[in-house]
Amino acid sequence: MKFLHLSDLHIGKMLNAVSMINEQINFFAQVIDYIRSEKPYAVVIAGDIYDRSVPSTEAVLAFDDFLTALVESGAVIIIISGNHDSPARLNFASRLLSHRQLFLYGAFNGSLQKLTFNDETGTVNFWLLPFINPASVRSFHQGANIQDYNAALDFVLKNADIDYSMRNIFVSHQYYTKAGLSLERSESELNPIGGLDAIDISLIKNFDYAALGHLHGRQKAGEEHICYAGSPLKYSFSEAHHKKSVNLVEIREKGNLTVTALPIKPIHNMQIIKGKLSTLLDRPEPCEDYIYAILTDEEEIIDPMEKLRNIYPNIMKLDFDNSRTALDLTEAYQGGEAESLSAYDLFSEFFLLNQGSVMSNEQIGIVQTLFGGANE
Repeated sequence: MKFLHLSDLHIGKMLNAVSMINEQINFFAQVIDYIRSEKPYAVVIAGDIYDRSVPSTEAVLAFDDFLTALVESGAVIIIISGNHDSPARLNFASRLLSHRQLFLYGAFNGSLQKLTFNDETGTVNFWLLPFINPASVRSFHQGANIQDYNAALDFVLKNADIDYSMRNIFVSHQYYTKAGLSLERSESELNPIGGLDAIDISLIKNFDYAALGHLHGRQKAGEEHICYAGSPLKYSFSEAHHKKSVNLVEIREKGNLTVTALPIKPIHNMQIIKGKLSTLLDRPEPCEDYIYAILTDEEEIIDPMEKLRNIYPNIMKLDFDNSRTALDLTEAYQGGEAESLSAYDLFSEFFLLNQGSVMSNEQIGIVQTLFGGANE
């Protein structure tokens, strides 16, 4: 069985006051082309469909056109919500649409959702989990000891009837990591303080493939079969070096898996350029890329943005790096955000920072006991 894995569409995204909608529509067309050429059985979208929980009319119409083209392609469509999405809005008409092989799991209902399909080798199970947090899981399981994201996922998985001897695909939109693993994060992601949203990948290692969303750089989360597809477009200049793509996944008999990156070509690329103004303007023809320019000139320049715009019409950002701006930008930690956290959350952050992993259930129990005694 072949399927496309993509995520983090962020439809309606504005980057430096520039709408990305035309770039996104161009990406949608490339996905449809890949469906025609590769003929996947399914298309899996692992969350963050929209950039905002209340998307613009323009964004909704663009997604509607994309969904229509996906359904008309004949592929099974599987979509979960991400932390940017409104679960209720994304869940609208999900039961009705499932009859058209369009499966939306926007609002978490207390458990994993299972979809079962068959190919020439047998059964493939897709296990769907939209973005969750500890509170959302506790709301369905009163009395459960769920203090952090790791415990939340552990609880959900243990309460699912998963036969790991079969072929299982996990679809999730969370931050997965492990001790010693350094995953690349981008400025365009929402990052909680100190990685409090971290979940250990050991919880999902028994799936045959984990189709993840949330991180915007395409990367493996410690294992070959645990993959972030990444965003299909560059949504911050921290992603200027990324090579954007979607994953073509093929699972044959159990243990036989291949993952291929299918490149996405944007209308406009993204670049960070640095140097003196005269050097940056010394081009034979204009550059249409989205540009972040850093000027190193020591002398004052009158209206540098307008001068640069003559050569770089899509310039988005301008900074200076010279002796006048070479200040120590390192700020002392003020502790403003820390004051709003509980003692348990602060210790969880400290543990992750020093150990590179989240606490086990046993360690959580010890810490809760210690802090309970300290409070008394």
